[in-house]
Amino acid sequence: MKAMILAAGKGTRVRPITYTIPKPMIPILEKPVMEFLLELLRQHGFDQVMCNVSHLANEIENYFRDGQRFGVEIAYSFEGRITNGELIGEAIGSAGGMRKIQDFQPFFDDTFIVLCGDALIDVDLSEAVRWHREKSSIATIIMKSVPREEVSSYGVVVTDEQGKIQTFQEKPSVDEALSTDINTGIYIFEPEIFDYIPSGREFDIGGDLFPLLVAENAPFYGVSMDFQWVDIGKVPDYWHAIRSVLRGEVKTVPIPGKEIAPGVHVG
Repeated sequence: MKAMILAAGKGTRVRPITYTIPKPMIPILEKPVMEFLLELLRQHGFDQVMCNVSHLANEIENYFRDGQRFGVEIAYSFEGRITNGELIGEAIGSAGGMRKIQDFQPFFDDTFIVLCGDALIDVDLSEAVRWHREKSSIATIIMKSVPREEVSSYGVVVTDEQGKIQTFQEKPSVDEALSTDINTGIYIFEPEIFDYIPSGREFDIGGDLFPLLVAENAPFYGVSMDFQWVDIGKVPDYWHAIRSVLRGEVKTVPIPGKEIAPGVHVG
């Protein structure tokens, strides 16, 4: 099965870290966050992975190469241009990156997963795909419910009783929020999704594609699942992620060595 990891962003909210490290390469105990995503994908049978790259693209490609070392096949799509022999990154939006890949050589020929490359997750992708297909959905957002007092930090997704997406709220106030289900940046698509994505221009999944699907009354659903989701969208999030890992709270990240005191490991 096939998947795509979105890795072309500049990671401006994680600066100064991302001045020298692309966001998918941010280390969690010396292991890039994207490596944990590859492990999850492989676990659920997604062994062909496309990765769009732009900012500090060589850092990602030189580390993961063809993916053989990680038990998957990885190919890359560079977004940008070459000027005087130098690669200049120019991201074209998450959906635009998908469209560029499909226009160059059709890669997405069946149900596929798209993941943002900046989070630690342990979601059951197999169960999510089963739900998506059962609904005959063209696009599905994997959502997570958060406490109501936290909704103002996220993009909120509003669905009907069958899970069909009705509208979105971008970081609403607690009083205005119509739901506590949030967009986690984990998506399932069918190849027919490209009927909604134009070629040759910047196009974003959240900002352009999803509102279009709602407006067109497309079979577009959201499924709320209970899973661990550690987002690294901002610098404080990174420090919180490291703290959670060292406390043993992140199931997908084993701590090497021996614990000699609470939160203290050696070896």
